[in-house]
Amino acid sequence: MVARRPLIWFTVCWIAGASAAASLTNNGVYLTGGALLAVLLALGLMKRASLPLAAACCIAYMAAAGERMWADSRNVTALPELQSAAYEAVPAGSVVFGAEIRGTIISPIEIDGDQVRFRVAVNEVLLGGGEASPEGVGGERVQVQVRLAAEAELVEAASWKRGQKVSAAGELSAPMAATNFGGFDYRRYLNSQRIHWLFNVDGASAVQKSAGTRWSAAGLLRYVDDLRAALGAQMDNLYPDLQSGYMKGLVLGISDDLDPAVYGRFAQLGLTHILAISGLHVAVFLYLLGGLLRLTRMTRERMLLLLMAAVPLYVLLAGASPSVVRSGIMAVLGLGAARLHKLGDGLHLLAAAALLMLAFDPYMLGNVGFQLSFLVTAGLILGVPPVRGCLPAGKRRWARSLLDLLTVTVVAQLVSLPVTIYYFNAVHLLSLGANLVLVPFISFIVMPLGGASMLLGALWHPAGALLSQVAVVGNDWTFAFVTQLSSWNSFRMIWAAPPLWWVVGYYGLLWGCFELLGRIARRGRLYSEETSSLGLEADSVSGLESYSHSHLLHHSNPYPNSDSTQPIHASNPAVPLAIPFIDMSSAESPRARRKSIMLLSFTAAGLSLLVLWAYHPDFRDRNAYVDYIDVGQGDAILIRTSGGKHILIDGGGAVQFGNQETWRKRKDPYEVGSKLLVPLLQKRGVHRLDLLVLSHLDSDHIKGLHAVLSDIEVKAIMWNGTLKASEDAAKLLRTAVDKDIPLYKSTADLKWQVDPGTAIQVLGMAPGDDEAIAEEDEQNGQSVALLVELYNRRFLFTGDADAQEEKLLLEQLHLSQTSLFADLSSSSPSADLTQSSPPFPPIDVMKISHHGSKTSTSDLWLNYWRPKWAIVSVGRTNTYGHPAQEVLERLASANIQIRRTDWNGEVQFRVSPDQTIARKEKIPDS
Repeated sequence: MVARRPLIWFTVCWIAGASAAASLTNNGVYLTGGALLAVLLALGLMKRASLPLAAACCIAYMAAAGERMWADSRNVTALPELQSAAYEAVPAGSVVFGAEIRGTIISPIEIDGDQVRFRVAVNEVLLGGGEASPEGVGGERVQVQVRLAAEAELVEAASWKRGQKVSAAGELSAPMAATNFGGFDYRRYLNSQRIHWLFNVDGASAVQKSAGTRWSAAGLLRYVDDLRAALGAQMDNLYPDLQSGYMKGLVLGISDDLDPAVYGRFAQLGLTHILAISGLHVAVFLYLLGGLLRLTRMTRERMLLLLMAAVPLYVLLAGASPSVVRSGIMAVLGLGAARLHKLGDGLHLLAAAALLMLAFDPYMLGNVGFQLSFLVTAGLILGVPPVRGCLPAGKRRWARSLLDLLTVTVVAQLVSLPVTIYYFNAVHLLSLGANLVLVPFISFIVMPLGGASMLLGALWHPAGALLSQVAVVGNDWTFAFVTQLSSWNSFRMIWAAPPLWWVVGYYGLLWGCFELLGRIARRGRLYSEETSSLGLEADSVSGLESYSHSHLLHHSNPYPNSDSTQPIHASNPAVPLAIPFIDMSSAESPRARRKSIMLLSFTAAGLSLLVLWAYHPDFRDRNAYVDYIDVGQGDAILIRTSGGKHILIDGGGAVQFGNQETWRKRKDPYEVGSKLLVPLLQKRGVHRLDLLVLSHLDSDHIKGLHAVLSDIEVKAIMWNGTLKASEDAAKLLRTAVDKDIPLYKSTADLKWQVDPGTAIQVLGMAPGDDEAIAEEDEQNGQSVALLVELYNRRFLFTGDADAQEEKLLLEQLHLSQTSLFADLSSSSPSADLTQSSPPFPPIDVMKISHHGSKTSTSDLWLNYWRPKWAIVSVGRTNTYGHPAQEVLERLASANIQIRRTDWNGEVQFRVSPDQTIARKEKIPDS
């Protein structure tokens, strides 16, 4: 079985070698290679693989691992001393270097509001003192970001093109690594693009351009950029604003102008594959071009040759994303095989495409688009025939087509699930229905209309406009349908990111299900010529993938006598692509069929249990956790109780002063809630928030919560019982009311025994329920103060409380007769707070009020609570001078250990049932 698939197993071993080198130490790579060698030798002795093939697989593993190690050794900056200084800076990102760079623009120009981004291959770096860069810097890639100073500079920025030579003065800085556990690692992402530096420029006047080399790669690609821009402008002329960006993404792969809200709704329903140029687009392109060429009555061989030549041009025009490159390679290879009258083997074509792409760039393996494209395509080739074979044949053509479409959609959903939840952590239960309805409609009606209107509009605008009006109606219906389905949040499931062993186990069990379904279908003789396997020859020619296989299900050889794919060299039907140790070819008898059904039942049950575990991976975890998330200059604290309940205190957010000029506004500006907080909560498997606490209504504590309320279920909200005349506060409270989320004022007698190991008490005094809600513009002194107990470990949270509120809180505690945690003797109102004994034992962790402002955290406050740890949530290089030096000195003099989110990133505490407390931070102290 292995011997009949040499290229496939060679590619599998190549991927294994590249993966091992990317994720393991050198010793781990060698041990994994030794294990692979032992397995291959065992297969050889068992006559399951020939010795030459085993040797080739070992060579593939070693070559791929060696290539990745070689690539890593060369993927370094030419400025190592500067990089070391930048990486060692505390806080991270606080060190920048004034410099001038000279080089060539090697990427398209992206203009978004007042920000312009592009990449430069740098030939020379001049540091601030005029010091020249060392030898060997030539060609190092730098990510450039220009912030335009005036609206008039947009014209100058629009004149910048790929291939031009540029000289720019600005600041050189290292990209930030992830500062939260599981957060996006920008430094790692850019490293995979072989970029080690960011270069920030103020104003277009600091950038000087000149003509570049016309026949360089960047110079030639400039013409592709110009053509894409011209076609995009044609779309702008034909479609309204909301739809033009959508149609450009659908037809040309230009996603820059796609409305973020529209994309978000498509993403919720798992429909973004429609907007990614891939095999479907290659298929439609070749189908239309082939139809035109047939009108010229040219020979089949010449037509196939022209189609092969056209594919690379289309790949470049479509943006050359990993999915379209994969489809283009498969299409060229399939067309070549068809021209030579050879059988096109889908798996071999897929393996060849993967091998070529990884050999060209080993870092492609970590690209999400690459992973999804290849996994879904392989899953469809292997999974559609057996699943379809177990379904009724269908007597009418519409019934067969519907079953074909259903099969392809279900298999694609099953195959893409692990990657979807690993990277995006959410699945919508209506995704299957949405794909069934929208994929054929968009793929075979809207997209061809869009392409035809674009081309006709370039020749004769009225003809293009006529077609575009039809597409506009279809788009209006699509947007309304997607908006309605995506608004039903109760069908949206949040998944924690699973471990890699789970992903491997899932695919192994799913593969087993497909193999067993194939056995059952063959033994039951359910397949016929009308329900045969996936049309691999057609797929090879068209490059079709994902959901586009459905219309090809009736074009290939009968399944009863052949596998879903055949080796290119095979003249006889092949056996299934099976796991080498499992014999799938036992006698066709009722007993064997019952055995297969039983095995399938156990395999499917194991797969179901694995999926259930992934949805609740921590259901047996009785530890409690407190996560001080790094959201910059703001607060966000996530508490997970021993019973699995989640409490979020504040959500961060940037404070904006004044109104921004219209031209400066970006299409999708960075917002801490949608870009950082919600993804982190989803990655940690927070299905809902049992309590959301708003310490007060300042924007740096609540602005990020708009996205939280939009994307995550919230059971209840506690806030300080006031209002603030600000857009952020009014919008947040209005959203809570619209969603029927209960709002509770914080009062001194409010206590909550969350579960046996968790208790919460509100400290201080706030307006009661019978009083009118007051408007308070100065919110710091109105902050909610909470004392949280987790297995008798105490955590204090006080928002932005100032010294005056701290004193009032202490006075209220002395006046209080009872406490949630202990019976206390009353104190005289006139008691001296500095002399009297605190009613609480020392606490374990204190969140320092107001980011360490000098107006908070008095000696009186620290002496009362006597914390062991102090956490300062503060932004890097903030303009407020937080934390104040005097506050840090008071903490140090009290022997309190300090952790800061600007220095340490996220800080996590874990409390075990035996009251053991453990701490870790994303960036440990050096």
